[in-house]
Order: sequence, then structure tokens, then C-alpha cells
Amino acid sequence: MRILKASDYKRMPWKNGAGETVELAVFPPGASVEDFDWRISMASVAVDGAFSLFPGIDRTLSILSGEGLSLSVEGHQTVDIKPDTPPYSFPADRPTSVTLTAGPVTDLNVMTRRGRFAHRVTRRQGRRFALEAGQATLVAIGLGSLEDEGRDFVLQPLDALVLDPGRNAVLIAEPCTTVFTLEIAEGARSKAMAVVS
Repeated sequence: MRILKASDYKRMPWKNGAGETVELAVFPPGASVEDFDWRISMASVAVDGAFSLFPGIDRTLSILSGEGLSLSVEGHQTVDIKPDTPPYSFPADRPTSVTLTAGPVTDLNVMTRRGRFAHRVTRRQGRRFALEAGQATLVAIGLGSLEDEGRDFVLQPLDALVLDPGRNAVLIAEPCTTVFTLEIAEGARSKAMAVVS
């Protein structure tokens, strides 16, 4: 079990230079935006425009704060993504543009290199979260303070808990806390977790 503190996340420009991204975790460690196998990040989107292209990458986007946005991906119908809608998966190597619904948003991005890794993102709300890593690495990101049952640490908003395969945890939170669970699997296991493309 590892804790990633929001205060330690790495800030960097978007790949296309049009904004700033906050990197929570990347694999292999130290990989760049050009050669990662998987990457978890957050970004503030303040204006309408195009997303960066990531060849060979599958991506899932969720809204952490703000009213939401409309996402247009080449070959797909335009979708509205809001804080209370399910995470949306799409191929990151197709031209994609965004139109904000009503002002800036902060989004959560999970990206995996197609054929090597795959991922699944789930939005959950409640007060008690049972986390089971199973055969994949699991990352839990909370939008409220969280405390692990039986442990003496507390996760602040946007801190992340990382569970390696086979590990379990139970998080206790304030009522109506939102948690995003991110499962990242490698190799043959990825077939069961393939994202929409």
C-alpha cells in the first residue's frame, strides 16, 4: 500500500502547450509524455480547444470539479461529461476537441499504452469503500478526506491510495464522498479490462 500526496504531484505543461497538467503517477517511473506505458494525471481546462494526441494510447476522462464539458472525438458521437456522469473512455490518438459547459473544469485522466496495459475507471459515492486490487494495480482518488479502517493515516482530498495486485483496503469517509477507483492491468489480463475504442 502506498500513499500519493497531492502536495507532491508533478506539474508540467500539456503536451500541446495549451495548459498545465498535474501528474499523479507514471510507469515506468520517470517516463515522459512520449514514452509512458500508463499515466494518471489531472488537468485544468479553462478554454475550449483541442486535446493533445497520444499515439497508441487509450484514455479515460472524468470530471473532478466544474460544470462539465462536451467532448468530440473523431469517429464518435459528441458526449457531455459532468461530475455525476460515468467516466468516458476513448482512443487518445484520434483528434479530440472540448467545449466547456459553463466555465473551467478540472478533469482526471487515465491513459494506458494499447497492447501493453489496459485500465478501467469507476466513480463511486458513499461513506465506506471496500477496495480489492485483485489481479491489477488499483488506485483510489478521493474528493473528500478518507481514513483507512484500522490504520492511523488519513487521505486528504485528491490524495491517492495505491494497492498492488492482491492487496485490499477499506476506506471510511464523510457521507457522500466521491472516490474514483482506477484499475490498471498488464498483458493478458488487459483483455478483460479493454476500454472503448
